[in-house]
Amino acid sequence: MVPPQVYNISQSPITSHAFNADRTQVAVSLNTSDVRILSRSGIDWTPEETLSEHDKIITSIDWAPRSNQIVTASQDRNAYVWQQAPDPLTGRTVWKPTLVLLRINRAATFVRWSPFEDKFAVASGARAIAICSFDPDNNWWVAKQLKKPIRSTVLSIDWHPNNVLLAAGSADMKARVFSAYIKDVDKRPPPSVWGEKLPFNTVCGEYSSNSGGWVHSVGFSPSGDALAFASHDSTISVVYPGGPTIYTIRSTSLPYVTLTWTSEDSLVAAGHDCQPVLFSGGPSGWQAVGSLDDSSAPKTPGGARGALTGSSPVGRLNSAAFNTFRNADSRGLGSSPGGGSQLATDTEMFTVHQNTITDIRPYEGAPGAVSRVSTSGVDGKLVIWDVNAVSGMSTRLSGLRVG
Repeated sequence: MVPPQVYNISQSPITSHAFNADRTQVAVSLNTSDVRILSRSGIDWTPEETLSEHDKIITSIDWAPRSNQIVTASQDRNAYVWQQAPDPLTGRTVWKPTLVLLRINRAATFVRWSPFEDKFAVASGARAIAICSFDPDNNWWVAKQLKKPIRSTVLSIDWHPNNVLLAAGSADMKARVFSAYIKDVDKRPPPSVWGEKLPFNTVCGEYSSNSGGWVHSVGFSPSGDALAFASHDSTISVVYPGGPTIYTIRSTSLPYVTLTWTSEDSLVAAGHDCQPVLFSGGPSGWQAVGSLDDSSAPKTPGGARGALTGSSPVGRLNSAAFNTFRNADSRGLGSSPGGGSQLATDTEMFTVHQNTITDIRPYEGAPGAVSRVSTSGVDGKLVIWDVNAVSGMSTRLSGLRVG
């Protein structure tokens, strides 16, 4: 198996991350009101710039690959679009923010650019989704809201490849597909399995898992003909609206909170179980294939498994003595009564990520042929995985079943 690339970005949780087009930079939110932009330096990532404009924790980031614009959403109920422009005083290229008036009275929870990058969607706790497009006449971003029939906080969104349909998962235990068609922005989309006439706020589908549960993550397949969503009842559901057919994969592990498609017949999901899992299937059925995290590989302190590991201010020293001192300082672990010391391995899991994986994104490959994915988590790590490096199903995954 190809070992994952592990980077210790921070000791703080990574709420969200997004790479630029050529993967030489990454924007991360370290559970604060700032965005850190890191640049690749050899096998490490070094801080380059800090984007400071929000007042509260940034909940989501997305980086448009073609237009090179960053959009951020925050608990302060605002969104900002960041563009690079020369500073009039120094001439240096800096990131300039543009405020987007979302007209919501609760936190913004999730944001994603549309495939054509001419609009973006912002989910919120206000039981609404703001569809934002640029008004060139007034030189600002305007928002139009999807509201009905959402009954609770929207936790995730994903765009259909046609740039019009939008999937949303919310805390009312529903995954829905809406039309986000804007007359002066979008061309009329061709008919699809989701419908033909698609005026704004048309509900093209509403789904839930059999036992219910918050829908943490949603995602369209590369063709847009299937929809996958992860629920808090530890299930992954795949919807084929042409049938209509819904396949639900139940797991005895902890819930998944994020997912991404790697091809038309495979996807990767991750969450509270701290390891990304590959699922594969099609219109005839779905199953879990295995974990991208090889728990049988030898593990070094900090969770890395012989991987290409980036350094960090606390990870440069990797000796047992230093790990003992670090645990005494950060976790309150000291010497055992017998005089021995509690090493890092006493409290570390047999996974690369040592806490919940909060975000998973495609890293390498075109849509429908993704070869590597990136994950970030509460443990402050950024990990790049080879989707073909799948280990056998562990004991905790052996309880998966399709219903």
